[in-house]
Amino acid sequence: MSRFIWRAVALIALVWAVSAQAADLPYGSHAPYTVNQPLNAYSWAGPYLGGNLGYAWGSVDNNVTKPSGFEGGVQAGYNWQQGPWVFGVEGDIQATGADDTFAPWKFSNPWFGTVRGRAGYAINNILFYGTAGLAFGELRGETFGLSETHTDAGWTAGFGAEFGFAPNWSAKIEFLYVDLADSNFTITGVPNGYRFGTLRAGVNYHF
Repeated sequence: MSRFIWRAVALIALVWAVSAQAADLPYGSHAPYTVNQPLNAYSWAGPYLGGNLGYAWGSVDNNVTKPSGFEGGVQAGYNWQQGPWVFGVEGDIQATGADDTFAPWKFSNPWFGTVRGRAGYAINNILFYGTAGLAFGELRGETFGLSETHTDAGWTAGFGAEFGFAPNWSAKIEFLYVDLADSNFTITGVPNGYRFGTLRAGVNYHF
């Protein structure tokens, strides 16, 4: 595993550590959302940890391949809430099976991660949000038995919706567009980068 992915994991761990410390600050309780509870009692504030599963599809710059496949991973973050407005930070790391072969080329994206800000509007236990930030990941090229790998940084932006369905638990659906910058590949002789969309569903536990 490259030093870059270790740094990415460390960055997400840092987000989680800050979230855990911030958990000592006062924020709304995560009382059960039931018919007996006032509709405005649901709180999105505080740290959370969860997992997700989705599908990614995209294209490689200056190449005919269009890697796609399933992806899954974990996310951690922290929310602040002021009335119906919710702001937060989230980091995630994903393993993916996105690849494509068009003779003689094969390109794949074994993993990627993001660190993003989030801003949204809550209607009781439903949160609609937009998100944007840093993306990073690996692009691997193969041809005639030769393999070359580059780890690149880029940007991401997207939107989603999250639903609090039980005490401390929420489910979400999210779309992200990810742009991993070009790198010069020796095996192709041209710069190659990976741009893709990912649609995923996940669950979060709120502490």
